[in-house]
Amino acid sequence: MNIGIRLHDVAGNALEDRLDAAKAQGFSCAHVAMQKVLPGFRMEDAPKLLTKELAEEVRAAFAKRDMSCAVLGCYLNLATPDEEAYQRTLEIYYAHLRFARWIGAGVVGTETGAPNTAYRTEPACWTAASLDLFIHRVLPVVNRAEDEGAILAIEPVCRHIVSTPERAARVLRALNSPSLQIILDTVNLLTPENCSQCDALIDRSEELFGDRIRVLHMKDYRVEPGREDVRSMACGTGVMDYTRLLRLAHSHPGIPMTLEDTVPANAEAARLTLENWPIS
Repeated sequence: MNIGIRLHDVAGNALEDRLDAAKAQGFSCAHVAMQKVLPGFRMEDAPKLLTKELAEEVRAAFAKRDMSCAVLGCYLNLATPDEEAYQRTLEIYYAHLRFARWIGAGVVGTETGAPNTAYRTEPACWTAASLDLFIHRVLPVVNRAEDEGAILAIEPVCRHIVSTPERAARVLRALNSPSLQIILDTVNLLTPENCSQCDALIDRSEELFGDRIRVLHMKDYRVEPGREDVRSMACGTGVMDYTRLLRLAHSHPGIPMTLEDTVPANAEAARLTLENWPIS
């Protein structure tokens, strides 16, 4: 299994310290959010900070530990109605795509936003108009990914514009590009109302996306009284049945599975939960 972790969830301050900690806990790849692992890095400055020199340092740091960067995160709101902010956001995505190619990252990962400046969930997120808006707004990013020889992977989330496997499939069909792929985070698709259909959501995602699933985000969940959303947590600490997800992973040998919602004290146990899960 190719199991990784978000580097900002492991111990350390500098990038190399965090990679050492991840390697020591048995991880083979990582999800990197530069603003969370590189002291002083600000996303608004990404176009000037993501240089070839920095890329050489990052690539060497991963190679030294025989690890790979599965996801370079760029989670900004492409659907904002603020046109000036959108143009700045495009430049940040372009810089991440270029940097991803330089460091050998598997994908640039993103969620799909909301049609307001606050990146706030509202009923308008789930309209046909918002989906059309996202398709229009992400098109230049996908085109740049093609030019860079990089991959943009969108992550469906129940509270964002691309909120279901079906809406994600529509985006893939509309843009029809090998440079647009999927990060599947099953827990992010769950609500208290649909969590009993978790296995069906996984099956539907595999049916719709197939080999276009490039990364699996792995975590657990519980439904708690009074909470609007399911509560997400480290693998092995909730009620998630990983059988179908792990069967999907085994049918795509080497697919990165990056842990979320861990802390240093439980990260290794979360990894072992997946490695020891019976799937036969």
